[in-house]
Amino acid sequence: MASRFHNTGVLLLLILCNAVAAANETGSSVPSECDTKFPGGCHNKAAALQLKLIAIAAILVASMLGVCLPLVARSVPALGPDRDLFVVVKTFASGVILATGYMHVLPDSFDDLGSPCLPEDPWSKFPFTTFVAMLSAIGTLMLDSMMLTSYNKRRAKVSSATVTGHDMVPVPHGHGHCAVPQLDADGKDGREAVVLRNRIIAQVLEMGIIVHSVVIGLSMGASENVCTIRPLVAALCFHQLFEGMGLGGCILQAEYGMKMRGVLAFFFAVTTPFGVALGIGLSNTYKDNSPTALIVVGLLNAASAGLLNYTALVDLLAHDFMGPKLQGRPKLQLWAYVAVLLGAGGMSLMAKWA
Repeated sequence: MASRFHNTGVLLLLILCNAVAAANETGSSVPSECDTKFPGGCHNKAAALQLKLIAIAAILVASMLGVCLPLVARSVPALGPDRDLFVVVKTFASGVILATGYMHVLPDSFDDLGSPCLPEDPWSKFPFTTFVAMLSAIGTLMLDSMMLTSYNKRRAKVSSATVTGHDMVPVPHGHGHCAVPQLDADGKDGREAVVLRNRIIAQVLEMGIIVHSVVIGLSMGASENVCTIRPLVAALCFHQLFEGMGLGGCILQAEYGMKMRGVLAFFFAVTTPFGVALGIGLSNTYKDNSPTALIVVGLLNAASAGLLNYTALVDLLAHDFMGPKLQGRPKLQLWAYVAVLLGAGGMSLMAKWA
């Protein structure tokens, strides 16, 4: 399975490299304004650097606070995973993740791949954004399915070995027949399957968020437009706070140990500040309106959008709303709908600034 994913990644990398090379070959045909690195009258390198350093610290704190809140809240009885309030908070966070994919990441990809700085052929003649997002969603489905299939095969082998072992053990008290293997009364196998699925969801969701976070951090770090950076700092802090709450809830349900929880929380918290720092380091050479940057960032955003949208709709919202807890509680289901709309609506409103 690993070799299959490796070959797919190599193929996608080759396609991306060919697309970038084609863009560079036709770069002379793009409008002259695309050669301007800092358009507008808000360019101030010193002030922009100061704002970006503030952004690194503020976004780091907001990200860490958001992802750690659900993990710490487990010690509060009212916010335990089996309580109604936890379900409402989780659906709110799922709405935030859904809006992140649809209202933040996907439009950015449309802007990048539809830029006039790219040659008209092929970028204006084929909907690359939706195509890559679709492939990303299908790839996420394949990953979910293959990992669960692998687990089920291993479990079947263990169960078969257990049954064989029972057949070879004679039944006491002189009975002349073999013991019938008993079912797992406490539902251990079913619980293991649920935990595995939650772990897949947490890892896939983190992967999509990290890709998006690095891209948006890189864009901010490379910019020296004070008028753009100033509102973006506050918007990204709220963005990371709510997105971290959604990821933290998934990590909590995955029932990881403290070490793995710390690793996942750490990588989420540092990716956007790392992207900003990387953008600062590349600010003298990186041009966010160059064909290469537009293609790479646009395709990465499209892939991230497909992954986030699939995860939010299928793995999180559908899993909760079609589950027995919400299906058997119409009033709780109504509150969960309200929470989803609030989370998605609030994140959509922030798309005006970020």
